[in-house]
Amino acid sequence: MSFSNRTWLCLPAILFSCSAVLNSAQAAVELVSVETSAGTAKVSFGGYTKVDVRHVNGDIAYQDYWVANFPGGAPRETSRTGFNVRESRINFKVEHPDVSAFVEFDLYGGGGNEVVSNSSNPRLRHFYLTYKNWLAGQTWTTFMPLQALPESLDFGGPHVGEAFVRQVQVRYTTGPWQFAIENPETNGDGDVGTPASAVGLSGDEADPDEANPDVVARYNYNNSWGTFSASTLLRQVDQGGLDDFAVALNVAGKIKTFGKDDFRFQITTGDPGRYVGAGLTPDVVVDPDTGRNEVESTDAFAVAYRHFWTDIARSTVYYGQAETDVLGRERAHWGVNYITDLTAKLSVGVELGNYSIDDEGIDGIDSDYLQFSAKFDF
Repeated sequence: MSFSNRTWLCLPAILFSCSAVLNSAQAAVELVSVETSAGTAKVSFGGYTKVDVRHVNGDIAYQDYWVANFPGGAPRETSRTGFNVRESRINFKVEHPDVSAFVEFDLYGGGGNEVVSNSSNPRLRHFYLTYKNWLAGQTWTTFMPLQALPESLDFGGPHVGEAFVRQVQVRYTTGPWQFAIENPETNGDGDVGTPASAVGLSGDEADPDEANPDVVARYNYNNSWGTFSASTLLRQVDQGGLDDFAVALNVAGKIKTFGKDDFRFQITTGDPGRYVGAGLTPDVVVDPDTGRNEVESTDAFAVAYRHFWTDIARSTVYYGQAETDVLGRERAHWGVNYITDLTAKLSVGVELGNYSIDDEGIDGIDSDYLQFSAKFDF
């Protein structure tokens, strides 16, 4: 598959227009420090503005960013260019002695259209408090190795090979160890996977089981050569006629190489279900050979190398892949980019990549993408 000549000729102009938009934006950062009866209170505001221009060409339907799903469930001839700012986000942090709270929103909450307003609803990403060694609230799962995520223009990079979940949890950290209980959710059992709040969803409609929280134990190691982590996930899958314990393991690291360069990796194996691939597979699937419900097993990995050309210019090449056991799903994503800083807070970049699906029972399909982005960190 290839991009049209017109697309290639227009790309420099597209990149320039992204840069101009960000240069013209006015953003303010405030840091307030107030003396209260409980001590010094600090309030900070942060986030970033990101403008994406993305062209997708191939057999897989357009998405603003690739996850490990199969959009539409069938091949679809695609040649589309999309513009969006929905990855942009804002956050607030309030700090008192010993305790703090953090909240962050982006614009991937849905709503709006491209006919008139291009509106997007805010979406809650993080909302948690910390007290000494404790964290409670919604944030990245303890199973997820943040240090191993590559620098990418595609939102999240190779989701297909990454552990990637945000959810409510209670976490305790002591030295290099972290222990957490996290919100249980079985995906694929036919029940509604949303909270049983007092409005909107009644208790009868919510999942009737899920009695035990997910449990995560993690060990972090830091050294002059980089970082390493090992995490274990234990879940009870007690729905869809099953009552099994699912176990998964993730090992990950960020290794310094030459100069400012680094190599990043993560490997996940076992029964991670919804914790890996962001849409690759449900937790519970129907075995096509027996017709029985089974807990799906997944092997996934992602690797990335980042090279600095200069102090302000760098490139990352990355690859992620995942394969499931029962349904035989096999999907992969690779990308290579070039990013440079125009100022200390403004960067622009270009990324070329490919997302492919080679599931059992279908011919392999894929889509190429080319993306330009400009990002202003507050």
